[in-house]
Amino acid sequence: MEVVNKTTQQNYIINNPQVVLDWKAPLRPYKKKSGLILRFYVAVALLLSVIIWFFGDNILLIPTWVVLFLFYVLTITPPPDVENKITKFGIETAGVMIRWESLSYFFFKNKFGFDVLTLVGHPPYNYHAYLVIPTKEIKERVMQILSKHIVFKEKPHEGLTDKLVKILSSLVPDEDSNQKEDSVSNRPKVSVATP
Repeated sequence: MEVVNKTTQQNYIINNPQVVLDWKAPLRPYKKKSGLILRFYVAVALLLSVIIWFFGDNILLIPTWVVLFLFYVLTITPPPDVENKITKFGIETAGVMIRWESLSYFFFKNKFGFDVLTLVGHPPYNYHAYLVIPTKEIKERVMQILSKHIVFKEKPHEGLTDKLVKILSSLVPDEDSNQKEDSVSNRPKVSVATP
């Protein structure tokens, strides 16, 4: 009976010959929000609640406030870090293995300052898996490895859902633009004399 101590077991896991690349990153892109965005969520929920109440479908108030609570929770809680691995057989993320045969193509998007790798499965399901890429070096390595197995799309096809999400997210106030306007208005005025 062989006794394996903890350091030997960790070295075995780190030196797994099937793992081509691994990294740790947050489960989803996250940016801490201020009270402005939370007030926006409450205002939209109140407006929808008033509209629903006038139409007399009071039972729809429950899902409206449940969705508000979901947005609130996702806004204030940072995601846990997960380990992502690219192996010779596929990609493992958050304990789920996705085999190369089930993947169709991949692309990158930037969200909240993070590069997000999106893996798309074969039709008719077209399921998506999202992996956060923390650094540019890891992004380059991931691009090299994945392009040997599946297709890379620079501009992926946007469906109706993607277009609706883009339109709705443009309605949400951006905290960075408000902070920039405040910092510009608080600057001291400088006068320049012309000869």
